[in-house]
Amino acid sequence: MITHKTNLQALDPMNERDAYVVKGLIQKFEDRVVVELTLRCAKYCEFCYRKWKVGAKSSVLTRKDIKGIGEILKKNHRINEVIISGGDPFTEPDLLVYFLRLLERIKSITVIRIHTRLPIVKPEIMSEKILKQIFKCKKPVYVSLHVNKAEELSKKAIKAITKLKRVGAILYSQSVMLSGINDSPIVLAALFEKLLAVGVRPYNIYHCNKAAGIEHFIVPLEREIEIMTEVRSKISGLAYPTLIVDAPGSAHKIPAPLSNWKCDISEFKDFAGKSHSLQEIDRI
Repeated sequence: MITHKTNLQALDPMNERDAYVVKGLIQKFEDRVVVELTLRCAKYCEFCYRKWKVGAKSSVLTRKDIKGIGEILKKNHRINEVIISGGDPFTEPDLLVYFLRLLERIKSITVIRIHTRLPIVKPEIMSEKILKQIFKCKKPVYVSLHVNKAEELSKKAIKAITKLKRVGAILYSQSVMLSGINDSPIVLAALFEKLLAVGVRPYNIYHCNKAAGIEHFIVPLEREIEIMTEVRSKISGLAYPTLIVDAPGSAHKIPAPLSNWKCDISEFKDFAGKSHSLQEIDRI
């Protein structure tokens, strides 16, 4: 067990440990929560900032756990959005269906999001029969697909995306800027245009979190801004996602400026007004 504060911060840069309400339920904002249905993934990404907990034993919520979370959501009418994450919720389809049926009955919940990588890394197990059960939900269900390169959008992945569209999922994407993998205007432009062409709206691309063991993936923010500025000059605005920095020790996701604007990026503020330095997020 790691007890040194510095090590804890390095492993968990987003301070998720402190945001648990109960097992599986994370709340950092008044109006929305994250539910970790499972901490199992279809594929364990080298750049994952949740390495300290993904794949853990007893990592799947029980129906009793979910009922308890439902009771908390019912009592807190300020919460209107639930983000089902993990791990990968699609690796537990029966439990996902059960949770969605529960969320349908909570009037204050108006938006549901599912974060997944499974349609990209294991599209062959995306059964349309199961998807129809999942997307019987009477509320809007948005699906965030984690994709980092156009090559990940294989024929099988596109077929899985088509299945998701057919059952009514609203699709958008999230990516991470990764050194040596996609830190190129050409590579990213190709990714975003291909996503849009298959019906997935590029939403955010993240500055890689400064977590222990994945620092070598970090692209300096200044370079990321240059890359994304060039990308914006090459593609449609509809295909262009926002470059996001997760403010360390905060719940806030801060949009980075493009280099069209002359500004000092050595320091930025989160939405609570707390200042953060470039050194906190970059490899130095």
